[in-house]
Amino acid sequence: MTQTLAQSGPAPFADPDITAKGETRASVAFDRLQTLWVMTGTLCNIACTNCYIESSPENDRLVYITPDELEPYLDEVGALVPEPIEIGFTGGEPFLNPHMAALAEAALKRGHRVLILTNAMRPMMRPRVQSGLLDLQARYPGQITLRTSLDHYTPEVHDTERGAGGFAATLEGINWLSNNGFLLALAGRQMTDETMAEARAGYAALIAAHGWDIDAANPAQMVIFPEMDEAGSPPEITVDCWGILNKNPADIMCASSRMIIKRRGAKRPSVVACTLLPYDPQFELATTLTESLRPVKLNHKFCAQFCVLGGASCSA
Repeated sequence: MTQTLAQSGPAPFADPDITAKGETRASVAFDRLQTLWVMTGTLCNIACTNCYIESSPENDRLVYITPDELEPYLDEVGALVPEPIEIGFTGGEPFLNPHMAALAEAALKRGHRVLILTNAMRPMMRPRVQSGLLDLQARYPGQITLRTSLDHYTPEVHDTERGAGGFAATLEGINWLSNNGFLLALAGRQMTDETMAEARAGYAALIAAHGWDIDAANPAQMVIFPEMDEAGSPPEITVDCWGILNKNPADIMCASSRMIIKRRGAKRPSVVACTLLPYDPQFELATTLTESLRPVKLNHKFCAQFCVLGGASCSA
């Protein structure tokens, strides 16, 4: 494994087909559509130090998606998949998008499950947003899950990443969601100095203290992501790595999901392979969902760090 995965040469992750060692780069073929992600926009009410897409109050490189722009993609989903799937909304902070309730309803009225990723802070807690959420919850019970980002189970670590007072504000939002009967999930991080068991135990204690209906042992309800290091040098993934690592490429996120984005100044949205890589042009696949269902070459360090070696997925 060391020999196959080891890096050498001046330019790792430079060639889409060949690694720096001259080996054939791994790719992931499309297998089935389980999740369609919708990037609601990169604007966010906070600027986290570890945000992999640099969301902030100033970053509008990816602009707000509208319901009219989403509908054609939902039409494609209906033609491609006979049963409802998961429609995930991410950002930025989705509740800054003024169309968020209408976007969710566009998916819900077709029978899809909706997953909204949020920091559960002020944008979600505005009375108008709360009213919209409660309305959707009443009309589509059991179809909406709110996954709240909680970088750590301690305020000290969380607030280091997200700003002073962020932990308390997020807990207030989670408590509101819990008290109003929403399906809940959390997204956290495994710190480099702790085991996965320690991370889950820490979140489990926090969940129990607040009485949230979340199973910390369930990876779909308590999603724990590996620590990302943009300055790191992970190994490149070759075709031989699937056997060496005992990994099935069909389990990698881009085998079963795509994401819709709209770039600032673009006339229409486009489809990218991954929620982690919305800016890299080599992962922009097509303007339609159907045309995007082609193999994805794992030519980025996040492919190695997060998906293959980290074993993580943004989907439930």
